[in-house]
Amino acid sequence: MIKKTAWLLLIALSVLSCKKNKTKTDCRDKMCTYEFRSVGFRFMDNKGEGAEVKDFSVINQRTGEKVMANSSMTSNLVKGAFIIADDGNVRSLSEQGDNLKITGTSVQTNQTKSAVIKVSGGECACHIAKLSGPDQIAFD
Repeated sequence: MIKKTAWLLLIALSVLSCKKNKTKTDCRDKMCTYEFRSVGFRFMDNKGEGAEVKDFSVINQRTGEKVMANSSMTSNLVKGAFIIADDGNVRSLSEQGDNLKITGTSVQTNQTKSAVIKVSGGECACHIAKLSGPDQIAFD
């Protein structure tokens, strides 16, 4: 009797341990490319040249959080050019697209300008995508 009980207990534990511990996702199995996408933006002066900018920021209007692209540390190699978002931000953006408010102040004129671009991502997205908005803004 003890052997049967032990045997049944072993079988029951085996069956229970086979339960899958996968988190449920609606993403299905996706095949993504190895490319790394980013969205750039440029501040221009009134002559069409790149403008030096201070107090630069990108705010996600849906969440109120500051957006910081992973590749932004190497982006300011061209005067006035910035990486707004990249694939490192894909999970923090919505599938429908989030409005990102870009703001900067001209070092030369002290004028502050803002623009809004829409960028999508999402939990299941492989890459970000710019949906709408300007590529640049000019100071007066």
